[in-house]
Amino acid sequence: MKLSSFIHFASFGVKTIIFRKKEPILGTIIVSDKCNLKCKHCSVNNITAIVHPYEQIKNEMLQLYNMGVRILFFCGGETFMWRDGNRTIRDLVVEAKMMGFLIVNVVTNGTFELDLPEADLILLSLDGDKERHNAIRGDTYDTIMNNINNATSDNICFYMAINQINKNAIEHVCMKARDMKNVKAVSFNFHTPYPDTKELALSKEEKAECCDVIRRMMKEGAPVFNLKSAFPYLINNNFPTPCHQCVVMENGKLSTCGRCIDVPGLCEECGYFFVAEYTLLFGGHPLIILEMLMTYLKYI
Repeated sequence: MKLSSFIHFASFGVKTIIFRKKEPILGTIIVSDKCNLKCKHCSVNNITAIVHPYEQIKNEMLQLYNMGVRILFFCGGETFMWRDGNRTIRDLVVEAKMMGFLIVNVVTNGTFELDLPEADLILLSLDGDKERHNAIRGDTYDTIMNNINNATSDNICFYMAINQINKNAIEHVCMKARDMKNVKAVSFNFHTPYPDTKELALSKEEKAECCDVIRRMMKEGAPVFNLKSAFPYLINNNFPTPCHQCVVMENGKLSTCGRCIDVPGLCEECGYFFVAEYTLLFGGHPLIILEMLMTYLKYI
């Protein structure tokens, strides 16, 4: 991370904590909900299958930038399917960098060629070993492994949503993150149970067991991009929601924290690690602040 970026984020954090400000720093733009997969845990793919045009997304970027957002994520659907004429997801990343965003990340299912060195991180969904991953996402594991090995940059971070199908495959994903070239780290979430996927949700006891595994893997050197000090809050779902420092833009609609905020009762069952980490960070929790500094300086 550049020193200027670190100073900006540190200043934002101090002001937010001291003055209890609610301005956002992290923004996500949904470029489309069109996706080539139909994953068992996903409730938001191919609802409209509309691919939003470049100029609209550019205007949304500008709106977020003017709100103070400096960490930008592009999400889908599947981001690498996004096209507007000859423009691809790379053009959006380059435009975001030129606009002044300090960190620009892209979320993908990894089934397309990974040629995006301009992104700070490519968050790639890997949901376990081959058997469990394919049970969730279809026969894609081998394709993803091949794409990772052939990626043009080492900016990949695995992104695993832990659920009833893959809860015993955490160690496998950690080891892959540690041992594969082009992969920097792994970031976890617990499954957030939309009404149509409630059967995949973990119990409090199962979450605790998963966190024990993640802690052990971190101790053994796995590059985990999460904060151990937030685990108790995630297990008990007693962290503040929503996260006012995060916003999502989808087709002109701005949502605080995430698009799931509109689903009644879902905030109380939130499994997003970053929501717990950010709300606790900006709430001034000392251990979270220290661990966040160490983690972000290491992986970004």
